[in-house]
Amino acid sequence: MAEHPAYPVGLRLTGRRVVVIGGGQVAQRRLPALIAAGADVLLVSPEATPSVEAMADAGEITWERRVYTLGDLADAWYALIATGDPDANAAASAEAERRRVWCVRSDNADAATAWTPATGHSEGVTVAVLTTDAKGRDPRHTAAIRDAVVEGLRDGTLVAPHHRTRTAGVALVGGGPGDPDLITVRGRRLLAEADVVIADRLGPRDLLAELPPHVEVIDAAKIPYGRYMAQEAINNALIEHARQGKSVVRLKGGDPYVFGRGMEELQALAEAGIACTVVPGISSSISVPGAAGIPVTHRGVAHEFTVVSGHVAPDDERSLVDWPSLARLTGTLVVLMGVDKIGKIAETLIAHGKPAGTPVALVQEGTTASQRRVDATLETVAETVRTQEVRPPAVIVIGEVVTVGPRTSA
Repeated sequence: MAEHPAYPVGLRLTGRRVVVIGGGQVAQRRLPALIAAGADVLLVSPEATPSVEAMADAGEITWERRVYTLGDLADAWYALIATGDPDANAAASAEAERRRVWCVRSDNADAATAWTPATGHSEGVTVAVLTTDAKGRDPRHTAAIRDAVVEGLRDGTLVAPHHRTRTAGVALVGGGPGDPDLITVRGRRLLAEADVVIADRLGPRDLLAELPPHVEVIDAAKIPYGRYMAQEAINNALIEHARQGKSVVRLKGGDPYVFGRGMEELQALAEAGIACTVVPGISSSISVPGAAGIPVTHRGVAHEFTVVSGHVAPDDERSLVDWPSLARLTGTLVVLMGVDKIGKIAETLIAHGKPAGTPVALVQEGTTASQRRVDATLETVAETVRTQEVRPPAVIVIGEVVTVGPRTSA
């Protein structure tokens, strides 16, 4: 007689008793999903891994430090049996059968009444993959199928149209430092669902080529602003498109709130009554040095790092940076938007006590195919920028961490 396939179903466990017997690696992998499902989890095990113990200490589960005893599955809706004792597993499984409790066994799938699928999540959907044949179960195969489906939903290669009315509004999306693979999963999903994308010059441009033909892409630098300032014109464009019922993505380089004027846009949208979602991005202040082989902190070298904007020179009355204090710090200084002001910045730091021989690295077009790293010192950096023709965008790293790792130019 042919083996019948398992019947797939989703369990709603909120507030319902789930008993986990055994506190090892299996429990460690399965408990987070049970906690996220809102289950009332009882763990029965004399020992547990540090991660499982931390869940108990945080009050996420109840842990009884003992071996399984008959009666532990009373009032349970679901049980996970995962001890290293086959006799205890068999006894608990038999109790689950008598009490009609759905039971997963880590040591013997054939003796279980339920199997745990390989699961993944994408844009509010849970993907669960089960092997239909109990005799030929291959967890690696099911996990690979799950990963392929989830990745396809995330990157748009597996198209699953939304048959629903989309809510108009704006998403401020941090696109990361430049490499299109470094945008967040949520940011990529919102791009795939957008009607309009208003993009910065420093955003990950390669992502725009992936957008469907119907998406209107607007270069923020080319928005006509007449009597308005450029930023006001961008704010007005966001509001106008959102009021037309469109889903709008404001694609910004790095993170929206790290020298990205994201808060100004959020405030304008809030004043206009426009719903707005903020999606953080990987900041170039950390990622670009890392891509060039420079850690912004390192044990025994730098216990701090400071990120400042260099778009205003130290002697400019508009500057809000306390350069004398920065010169006294022993950690790493990361300067964004400072290529054309680096000479004056270096002079100021040296004048206030920073050693002239302090290492400096300039990483141009970081994380992209055009990435280039140029090294100097505070004393030589101005001349180096001129002779090496360093151009924005470039991240400037000042401090001993520059010399810590192997030099990486690409």
